[in-house]
Amino acid sequence: MSELKIDDVAKQSGLTKRTIRYYEQIGLMPAPPRSEGGFRLYTEEHVEFLKKITNAKEVMGFSLQELQEFLALSDTLEIQKMDYRQVKGTSQQKEKLEQVLHTVEEQLKLIEQKKKNILKVESDLLSLRDRAKAAIIKFEQEES
Repeated sequence: MSELKIDDVAKQSGLTKRTIRYYEQIGLMPAPPRSEGGFRLYTEEHVEFLKKITNAKEVMGFSLQELQEFLALSDTLEIQKMDYRQVKGTSQQKEKLEQVLHTVEEQLKLIEQKKKNILKVESDLLSLRDRAKAAIIKFEQEES
């Protein structure tokens, strides 16, 4: 496993070194191990994680706080899936699946809220566009 320095991670992820350090500071990304000289030592997994965060921010419009919540739910979901695979017996499996279902529903709620916000912004913009077009037509008619 090759170790990367923060400069390499910044180039590969498209983020600044400051942003990467900030994500570590607020707990969005786990801090990497350090060399004896105190340098952060990253892996390709860190780069992929940062790309995933960037994608979620850009595509889904998550704030950092929402992103933290979504990632925490994702971590919880992974643990719950592992727990499900380890239990035996129908009642235990059912209980674990109910936990998985609850976590998935929480993630879906976050996404649904984002969709509502986007639709509201879209609706407002469409309304503004229609009013602007109507005003332009009115001005053009008055000039004629």
